Amino acid sequence: MTLLDEHVAEAPDRAAAPRSRAALWVLPPVLVVLLIALYPLLRVLGESADAGIWAEVLGSAVFRDALWRTVAIAVTSTVGCLILGTFVAIVLAFVPFPGSQLVGRLIDTVLSLPSFLITLAFTFLYGTAGAVNAAILGVTGGDTAVLNFLYTPAGVVAAEITFFTPFVVRPLLAAFALVPRAQLDVAASLGATPLRVLRSVILPEAWPALVAGGSLALLLTLNEFGIVLFTGAKGVITLPVLIYTRGIVTFDLPGAAVIATVQVVLSLGLYAGYRIMFARITTGRGVADAAVEQAN
Repeated sequence: MTLLDEHVAEAPDRAAAPRSRAALWVLPPVLVVLLIALYPLLRVLGESADAGIWAEVLGSAVFRDALWRTVAIAVTSTVGCLILGTFVAIVLAFVPFPGSQLVGRLIDTVLSLPSFLITLAFTFLYGTAGAVNAAILGVTGGDTAVLNFLYTPAGVVAAEITFFTPFVVRPLLAAFALVPRAQLDVAASLGATPLRVLRSVILPEAWPALVAGGSLALLLTLNEFGIVLFTGAKGVITLPVLIYTRGIVTFDLPGAAVIATVQVVLSLGLYAGYRIMFARITTGRGVADAAVEQAN
């Protein structure tokens, strides 16, 4: 065996050693995740281990009202985000106008802001002493605020739609960018109206992005705390606010742990449903695309 052959024979062993040592680098991030995510969850489950506390919390009218209000606000806000987000994304993608890029940058900016700033802006604009009410009273000469929706569930929904709509717009814009322009040109040349092109060509291609954006908006609105708290809406008690009240204000840690466990189960169930739905959509599209390619 020559010297060159000896080096070739030793090469795999030398390459394998760094790979085996590289596996050790996985341990620090795994430990960090276990410490930051898993340990608090286990503590919450431990605090809520008493069956009597579960019966007390789940049987209370306050919990049932908070659960219903949380789901109702989350679903309503998500529907609003889907409607407004789809409209904004279609306009930005297919209706060019001066300043469209600036609008896109502003949408990206909203994604980086904390949610309570939206509520603070709503207070300055639509509060009882806000700019809109001041302008209306200046025109009508009245002394009573006309707009008073901000401190109701409608105000919470409006603020959440404003803040979470960009989470629907961004995936849709990415999906619209992948739609071949040739398809749109062919559909238009065959006499299809813009509404039919939108319904038959654009939206089917963007369906996975719409599901992803809507699921993300629903998950975020279901767990939203800052908007509800900073709005100060009387009687609008959601599960996150109830957890805060029982855990921080009244120091009822076992009761707060029970509600937090319910919140975690809802979030994980929603995420699992989203993953199953998204997998079915992408699998169905893959089968359909394969069938089209085979037919061609």
